[in-house]
Amino acid sequence: MTRRTLTVPEMMFVIGTRAALAAGVALLVAGKLNKTTRRAAGIALAGIGSLTTIPAARILTRRRSLLDRIGIAA
Repeated sequence: MTRRTLTVPEMMFVIGTRAALAAGVALLVAGKLNKTTRRAAGIALAGIGSLTTIPAARILTRRRSLLDRIGIAA
């Protein structure tokens, strides 16, 4: 298993993108709001979550473990 080390802001960004995508999909599926409001909010959140997936994936693929970066990889 590959270990990755992320800073707190990077981790919050990755978590935020997943949360926006999940909230958007949940709003699209739920029936609590009126149809137009639910659809607009759901599409916006799902779109933001989807678009920010690319930068989040780049952060995760470019990061190496802390031990690799300081030269004491196990």
